[in-house]
Amino acid sequence: MRPPILLAFAVLVLAACATVPYTKRSQLLFLSESQEMQLGADAYKEVLKKEKIETNAAVVALVRDVGLRIAKVANKPEYKWEFTVIDEPKTANAFALPGGKVAVYTGIFPVAHDTAGLAAVLGHEVGHAIAHHAGERMSQGIIIQAIGTAATVALGSYSAGTQQAIMQAFGLGAQVGVILPFGRSQEAEADHIGLILMAQAGYDPHAALQLWQRFEQMNKQAPPEFLSTHPSYGTREHNIQSWMPEAMSYYHEDATAKVELLPGES
Repeated sequence: MRPPILLAFAVLVLAACATVPYTKRSQLLFLSESQEMQLGADAYKEVLKKEKIETNAAVVALVRDVGLRIAKVANKPEYKWEFTVIDEPKTANAFALPGGKVAVYTGIFPVAHDTAGLAAVLGHEVGHAIAHHAGERMSQGIIIQAIGTAATVALGSYSAGTQQAIMQAFGLGAQVGVILPFGRSQEAEADHIGLILMAQAGYDPHAALQLWQRFEQMNKQAPPEFLSTHPSYGTREHNIQSWMPEAMSYYHEDATAKVELLPGES
């Protein structure tokens, strides 16, 4: 990359700096919030076309009630929040897309156990949305692609075999040294923000610790942390315990945020 291009790129990076709510971490965002929201809405429609949507009104209302409580304290009124329940008992998961599009698989109910555990799950997913983690990952991808392109140009004088070996090493280094750790840091940040959001919504944040302990019992064969996009369960539990005093400072028991068992739990 020539000096003028480097200068322009540096100016673009500086202009794209933003701050994550609650944690105050600086982040790089090349997409505007409106662009991110549109991408999230489009992706949400495509995902839900392929899934079996839960139609039990009581189950849907239970999830939406908890979700909207979390969304209310997240203070993003410009988001068009949606909380969809996907009828898939074998999938213990949930996801959030930009702009407040959240889905929960019914397979997570046994792990969440009750609405407090569900608040921990949804707080985590809402945390991803308000921290613009998807947009940040896309921005990171642009940076890595730009570096890879520059490296290809710089290696132009080497043989094809040498170029291929070096670029493969670059790809592995980017994956293990940048992409996976970055994913883990986002997951930890979503845990942190989610803990605060559930506390603000009137749910005891200790339920988040219990949630991850149940996940650990269910998934004892998790990959080593350095090869995963998610922190290990031990790291997660340690982090949550360290953030607990902060979360409890936001917590006040709300009689309307009552704890109820999720469907199928006893």
